[in-house]
Amino acid sequence: MSNVIIIGGGIVGLSSAYFLQKEGHEVTVIDKSDITSGASFVNAGYITPSHIIPLASPGMIATGIKMMFNSASPFYMKPRWDTEFFKWSWYFHKSSTKAKVEKAIPVIKEINILSRELFEDIKASGDLGDFQLERKGLLMLYKTDAAYAHEIEVARKASFLGLEVSELDRSELTKIEPNIKINAKGAIHYECDGHTTPTEIMPKLVKYLKEVGVRIKTKEEVLDISYKGGRIDRIQTSKETYEAEEVVLAAGSWSGALAKKLNLKLPLQAGKGYRINVERPTGIRMPAILMEAKMAVTPMQGFTRFAGTMEFSGINTIIRKERVLAIAKGAKTFYPELQIKQVEIDAAQAGMRPVSPDGLPYIGRSEHYKNLTLATGHAMMGWSLGPATGKLVSEIIGSQKISMDITPFTPHRSF
Repeated sequence: MSNVIIIGGGIVGLSSAYFLQKEGHEVTVIDKSDITSGASFVNAGYITPSHIIPLASPGMIATGIKMMFNSASPFYMKPRWDTEFFKWSWYFHKSSTKAKVEKAIPVIKEINILSRELFEDIKASGDLGDFQLERKGLLMLYKTDAAYAHEIEVARKASFLGLEVSELDRSELTKIEPNIKINAKGAIHYECDGHTTPTEIMPKLVKYLKEVGVRIKTKEEVLDISYKGGRIDRIQTSKETYEAEEVVLAAGSWSGALAKKLNLKLPLQAGKGYRINVERPTGIRMPAILMEAKMAVTPMQGFTRFAGTMEFSGINTIIRKERVLAIAKGAKTFYPELQIKQVEIDAAQAGMRPVSPDGLPYIGRSEHYKNLTLATGHAMMGWSLGPATGKLVSEIIGSQKISMDITPFTPHRSF
């Protein structure tokens, strides 16, 4: 069994720690924050086998350029001179082909199904105690024929892959959501999906890991990583120096900068997402994507979450009020009786999601360092894919049979 250092305490890093300690490894998790905020806390909480289309798909760059000068748009690229962003954008453009998307679809489906099963296994184990894990599915609500036409194509692909999908007209929508008025023509219902409350699961996961002997080091920034003979031999943080037999890089949007310390090319951009919590009854019982508003709605434990946007503006903690307001307005267009209060808007939070150019995560051994495994780049599917990634990491480090073919996720793929 190995001594494993995990850099990053988000859902991917903690899931890796969970499965590694199950295999008897000695594990230390290092995170620059106190593990109470960030992308693993502000996401929509979805477990989404239905999300089979990667972010890098035909037309997305054109959409981004079109929306570039509207900072309230759902997909926003802040104009700036940044050579790393230019390179990433070019790789993104090259990945946004129909052929590459078709190739990615079954892979995304498989890892999502694996992760959904692992979420269920974790709950059944009782390790974290009880937590919200519901399988009501996900509604793709649409107002226009154009949105329907787009989503029905995705639904047909999902159905072909064996995922449970159905169509709901306006009257059927009223039956499934009887307690709130919905301004939509209908919905595609992905019955295969589930949802959770991230702010409930993350603290429980930290607590469990501490109880079973995993060392959780918070507010500790990795400053340098040294290596020799094709192996990482030392990790220097703001507080301590660590030696490890194995290292897992799962630092989310900060993974690219840390990879540079190892002279590794890891194209990655931070995609900021926002959330508003409404901690009072809304009548909403079904998770939904509001298609034209390009945002997510999730009934969580004790509140309803409204989340969305993809903002490429570098790594920063700036809350752009116009983007938060766009989420509130988008919710109102679909739920006309819902009024999100100013105090709820003012309490909005954001998180940085690590986005690879082709929308697939980086999961696998480094070709340059024998004891380095990478686990990052999950874009908007980080929460959904956390347990699957953690399981795969434990199998890689333990030299076990891998649960699925991870070749498409290799960190050294070309773009």
